Amino acid sequence: MNKAPPASKLGRTAITGLALAQAGASKLGHKARQMLRSDDDKQAAQEKHEAELGRILFKALNQLKGSALKVSQLLSMEADFLPEGIRRELAKGCHQVTPLNRALIHKVFQREFGKAPEHLYAQFDAHAFAAASLGQVHHAQMADGKQLAVKVQYPGIAAAIGSDLRMLRGIFQTMAIGSTMLPRKEVIDRFMNELEVKMGEELDYEHEAMQLNWFHARVNLPGIVIPKCLNDMSSKRVLTMEKIDGLHLDAWLATTPDQAQRNHFGQLLFDWFWFSVCELGRLHADPHPGNFLFMPDGQLAVLDFGCTNKVSYQFCDATARSWHALLMTDEAGRNRLLRQAYMDLGLFADTVTQDEFDGSIMPALADLHAWKMEPFQTSQFDFSNKSGYPKNMNAEHNKLLSGVLQGWHEDVPYFDRAYLGLMNMLRKMGAVVNTEIAWTRQGAVHVNTN
Repeated sequence: MNKAPPASKLGRTAITGLALAQAGASKLGHKARQMLRSDDDKQAAQEKHEAELGRILFKALNQLKGSALKVSQLLSMEADFLPEGIRRELAKGCHQVTPLNRALIHKVFQREFGKAPEHLYAQFDAHAFAAASLGQVHHAQMADGKQLAVKVQYPGIAAAIGSDLRMLRGIFQTMAIGSTMLPRKEVIDRFMNELEVKMGEELDYEHEAMQLNWFHARVNLPGIVIPKCLNDMSSKRVLTMEKIDGLHLDAWLATTPDQAQRNHFGQLLFDWFWFSVCELGRLHADPHPGNFLFMPDGQLAVLDFGCTNKVSYQFCDATARSWHALLMTDEAGRNRLLRQAYMDLGLFADTVTQDEFDGSIMPALADLHAWKMEPFQTSQFDFSNKSGYPKNMNAEHNKLLSGVLQGWHEDVPYFDRAYLGLMNMLRKMGAVVNTEIAWTRQGAVHVNTN
């Protein structure tokens, strides 16, 4: 029988402690065995070790659910944090999570509405058809036959945020000792602080309902579907919306779509990202594949608006100038404009001279720049040829952070995460996409600030 995640600090600490012990034993055994292996065997063994650490982490995070499992989802999209082997295991948190039982679901409805779900809806399926980090989704139906999706938050999740994040800091910082798998302490701390703020928003389904209504009212991009929220059947812990039928990315790819279908949906994903940035001025900032549905009529549904981020004109202006500069053929002009744009984004202080920028920073960021701008060298790009995120970024970034990097604009991590999610999905789909955007042509954009 499925049971609730442990609510007590002792119970949650026990899960964390066991994971740390297992990870530590795995690291020690791997290090000892690596010394005896030939160079040819070391890479395969390293990948196997990464996958094992990922399984240990995901097992613990799946038991904790809530903020812990949300970290699993986000880290699966954070190439700067973890190698691919670990991220692949953590990606299971996108939509492969153990659901809760009927009694616990009824408890949430009694607390929120004073009645069982069967008395709120004409029909309610107590077995969840999707489960994620903070809650799970049930099928329901209104008296007129309208099909609904009802997201129910796991009991006790909100109360565990603070202790969970402290424990997770300990996990990541301990794993980082003597290893290049994780960045240094201050970067981990900043990531966790950012997560704590957003977690507070995501745990408030009334906030998500407002965001869902905001996007539903404003998105007029052909082919993009945003579900409608039913406010009178929603609360702080229950969110009711119209049900949309479709397949998640892996299930859709399993139907072996032809190239035309891949291109069609790839273009919708690409256009949705840039429409959000340039027209809406607001990002759907949780870009994992579990938040998209490929519909049989050719439309793309966007789900889960608990994590959104309003992007400022200042951020868009500076970022557009940086992207435009990166495609310039005049190296001196490119570096001059890029240095100014990066200073405007808060990445570097004005004490970093142009010579230092040209001689140290540009070489350190060369692989990242090439990866980011690869799809924009031509008007169309075949994402089956998209290179993977640079594998040497951990070492290069940490080296850079220890010197001149002073921070970043508050919108940077949300944009970067959403862009990485877009690239990963398009690459997996093998879509051919028209990549012409105003940012690269003009170095400027119009951003809706409403």
